[in-house]
Amino acid sequence: MNQMAEPLLPPESGTAPFQQVGISRPHESAHLHVAGAAPYTDDVPEVAGTLHAALGLSPLAHGVIEAIDLERIRAQPGVVDVFSARHLPGANDCGSLVHDDPILAGEPGDTLRYRGQPVFVVVARTREAARRAAALAGQAIQARQLPATISHHDAHAAGQYVVPPMHLLRGDAKLAIAQAPHRLKLQVELGGQEQFYLEGQISYALPQEDGGMKIWCSTQHPSEMQHLVAHALGRPAHAVQVLCRRMGGGFGGKETQSAMFACVAAVAAVRTGRPVKLRLDRDDDFMVTGRRHCFSHTLEVGFEDNGRIMGAEVNMVSRAGHSADLSGPVMTRALCHFDNAYWLPHVAAHGYSAKTNTQSNTAFRGFGGPQGAFAIEYAIDSIARHLRLDPLDVRRTNFYGRELRNVTPYGQKLNDNIIHALVSDLEKQSDYAARRAAMAEFNAGSPVLKKGLALTPVKFGISFNVVHLNQAGALVHTYTDGSVLVNHGGTEMGQGLNTKVAQVVAHELGLPFAAVRCTATDTDKVANTSATAASTGSDLNGKAAQDAARQLRERLASFAAGKHGGAAGDVVFAHGRVQVAGRDFSFAEIVQQAYLARVQLWSDGFYATPGLSWDKATLQGKPFYYFAYGAACSEVLVDTLTGEFRLLRADLLHDAGTSLNPALDIGQVEGAFIQGMGWLTSEELVWHPADGSPRAGLLMTHAPSTYKVPTANDAPPVFNTRLFDRANLQDSIHRSKAVGEPPLLLPFSVFFAIRDAVSAVGGHRVDPPLQAPATPEAVLRAVTAVQVAAAAATAAPASP
Repeated sequence: MNQMAEPLLPPESGTAPFQQVGISRPHESAHLHVAGAAPYTDDVPEVAGTLHAALGLSPLAHGVIEAIDLERIRAQPGVVDVFSARHLPGANDCGSLVHDDPILAGEPGDTLRYRGQPVFVVVARTREAARRAAALAGQAIQARQLPATISHHDAHAAGQYVVPPMHLLRGDAKLAIAQAPHRLKLQVELGGQEQFYLEGQISYALPQEDGGMKIWCSTQHPSEMQHLVAHALGRPAHAVQVLCRRMGGGFGGKETQSAMFACVAAVAAVRTGRPVKLRLDRDDDFMVTGRRHCFSHTLEVGFEDNGRIMGAEVNMVSRAGHSADLSGPVMTRALCHFDNAYWLPHVAAHGYSAKTNTQSNTAFRGFGGPQGAFAIEYAIDSIARHLRLDPLDVRRTNFYGRELRNVTPYGQKLNDNIIHALVSDLEKQSDYAARRAAMAEFNAGSPVLKKGLALTPVKFGISFNVVHLNQAGALVHTYTDGSVLVNHGGTEMGQGLNTKVAQVVAHELGLPFAAVRCTATDTDKVANTSATAASTGSDLNGKAAQDAARQLRERLASFAAGKHGGAAGDVVFAHGRVQVAGRDFSFAEIVQQAYLARVQLWSDGFYATPGLSWDKATLQGKPFYYFAYGAACSEVLVDTLTGEFRLLRADLLHDAGTSLNPALDIGQVEGAFIQGMGWLTSEELVWHPADGSPRAGLLMTHAPSTYKVPTANDAPPVFNTRLFDRANLQDSIHRSKAVGEPPLLLPFSVFFAIRDAVSAVGGHRVDPPLQAPATPEAVLRAVTAVQVAAAAATAAPASP
């Protein structure tokens, strides 16, 4: 909601060209956020008679249900209804791509798939009563325990996958590696990450007339929620309306996994005939939902004396969890980002989405891209150490070329490669060379505290890999007072999408920003929308809104020219005014005149990203409309006695094209950097091992007490962030570029700076076996390994 602080009349002062894009504006809800007045789903006023739902969760990671004592639960104080899978009126499935994900686990004889899987639903008069009754699930569910597969390594060894393996091939990697002067084999472990959105999963369902259902849901994908709820109820999609004004964060965790909660709330509302709210506790959110995929990379590279890679082969194994969810597309993007910013002439990348008895992992900012790119960055870092070269020199040696060496392993040509100029800019601005020399001097005189430095690049593809998802719609309404209302298919989760869309519409109609307001995402307004994901929110919805606003402007221009004279193409809309045939009117006056002349004052817009193609069988095509680039330089200080580190300085340079809103984009870049740093350093997921005990498969890190996200204190004292000023070569919205996901790869520089500091313990003669997350324990293990190897090398007799 915009406050009408800027007057529509008189025209804005100044002689500069009218501009509403490319300027920094506060988030459209900032004044509400800071005042605690921005309503989220849980703030929707509850209708009289509202009931509350809670989930009874599986006590085992793997087992066969023998009995469910629902009557015991029904007898608890305040309980109104209890139901399980057999009571669902429609399909017991909320799988987004593969129909292998039940809403509720099942009935006696069916299988429990993971510890924390919803088995039954309690509906009670209060949330506390519902949760207390649901907490008795361990007593109400009788099940025979089966051996559980928790580790993705074990699942891969057993050939258990949620989707078939994938293979991205170019040339003959094995031959190129065999013929290379140097070869390295590496094992890289990369942990997962909890989305840890501030607002947890929540849905509020209200029965409507004639079998309709209205649902407020914290989701990135209202249309998918609409369709899955309709299936669960056994009703057509037009009977279900899903709304989302804003989310308190999503990060991919509310793209598909909000479906279970929307379906449960809707079914409960149908059964009771009353409104039902389901809001998860933070611990239950951890236990029920999935997160970023853990990855294991087995990697072999062959390279020349200067570090140039001749061939690379990698086996990527992800922990998918008990169902497919989005693991297939996540693995596809991981494979397509294995190259990152580097030309790999011969490559064989194999992807395996391992099926485990754990939560079904899902989308998370970057969607597999960070996991894939991390593997090649790890290899580059090790190559440099093997050859005693600066890692930045090896990275630059392997960069994609501009005219040659510019085709990705999946067959897409790089027409917009700016990585050379961008990295050179950051290298100079961060004073990389001088700091590298000073660091060597510091480390030589500091036996315990070691400094590390790294500068890493980013190349990230922008578009959904599934071509048909790259479309969007929008509605623009003009009222007779000159104010404008916009509705589009994207969702606002704090990233500023509504702010940017409002800027685009204001710019197109020549209006002050305050004259334009974006409303809640609503499946009754724009239908069949794609998820707000893959960093496409502004690209798709901005273009659709621009299309609608442009139609409206052209319609008003034609009317004004017809009424007052002149050509429609000469009518000027700016500063809330309309100039036509030498006369000056307010925008509201022209709108009022058009209304009296029965001219349509609303328009619908549509946009489909052009030129995309993808063959999912061969993993070849042009899956991305363009690439976003970036680089980061990080300096750390590591305590080799405790394994703790401190980020001393970070210099970020990110390619946002011609930014729609530099302030919002810088915020996104910095937020992504800190979030990614948490993933790579402090956020560790631990499950109880598959030891045959009832605790097998229990997620041990299911609350802030055991799962450590970064805080404001983890931001570096020197934090320099700039946007690289270069317009997008492609016709994106005002030539801007996406900033949602690409910056999450920038904190690779933090991890490799830590690895550089650990390497200094052995005089950079030993490649540290540091794994991610680089927790203090992991750093200490790597320090010990380097010390042992360095001592062994020193003690070994010299070769004759």
